[in-house]
Amino acid sequence: MSGPVVVGVDGSESSLAAVEVAAGEASMRGLGLRVVHAFVWPGLHAPLGSSPLGPVEGEMHRLVERTMAESVARARAVAPEVDVSHAVIGGEPLGVLAAESRAAALVVVGSRGLGTFNSLLLGSVAVHLAAHGHCPVMVVRGRPGPTGPVLLAVDGSPAGEGAVDFAFTEASLRGADLLALHAWGTWTERAYHGPGDSPAVLYDVDRLGDEEERLLAEALSGHLPRYPDVTVRRCLVQDRARPALIEASESAQLVVVGARGRGGFAGLLLGSVSQALLHHAHCPVAVVRSDLP
Repeated sequence: MSGPVVVGVDGSESSLAAVEVAAGEASMRGLGLRVVHAFVWPGLHAPLGSSPLGPVEGEMHRLVERTMAESVARARAVAPEVDVSHAVIGGEPLGVLAAESRAAALVVVGSRGLGTFNSLLLGSVAVHLAAHGHCPVMVVRGRPGPTGPVLLAVDGSPAGEGAVDFAFTEASLRGADLLALHAWGTWTERAYHGPGDSPAVLYDVDRLGDEEERLLAEALSGHLPRYPDVTVRRCLVQDRARPALIEASESAQLVVVGARGRGGFAGLLLGSVSQALLHHAHCPVAVVRSDLP
């Protein structure tokens, strides 16, 4: 998609960090940056109107103006060559940013905001967008200025193919290595085929390991010729995916994960691994849905 990079802001330090990351993304991709602030009266859930303003309303207007001015200035300081536009839109942040994602190449948000009302909260905006956004969603969290490889969570499912492509693109744009991590365990093997079969299980760990190694290689193989500049490191670990990825994120600059993978239910748009990373990763997290255009 050739639309702009969109970043949601609310004046918090978390959203200003998101502005810097979004400006860098726009610069790397040669795209414009659109800074968006969704405004709702606290407690009333009423959008900011255009009627004559009293003292309270006037102060709220000035606060919004300061928020936008600071956000735009931060973006231009990071990427002066990027065309930066901005908009204040009446409505709940969830709905506003979901609508913005329809024409965006990427939406970037911070992991937390100013408060329970007019803010970007991890429990609402970030998770909602990751599950329902119409483009990849990047949540800026963890340590500041992270370095290291782009970390890709590989599960080998069709739902993860978009994440693989996004991760290769990010690694190429950033001039970073790609660390493709696939976690597996004997719990992935079927215990028995039917109710009449014996529940006793003998696992052939070597065979399982070979199968998972092939799965990891196949998930990456179609992308290697397209990204000859990207150095790929494959990491196969016998562990649960969530703790393995969270630990690996300590030395990564970005984690890329699909919205849900092999273990997800059909109606579950955001899997447990994605949610765990959004809450606990040590660096920004990009969630890529499989059904994006």
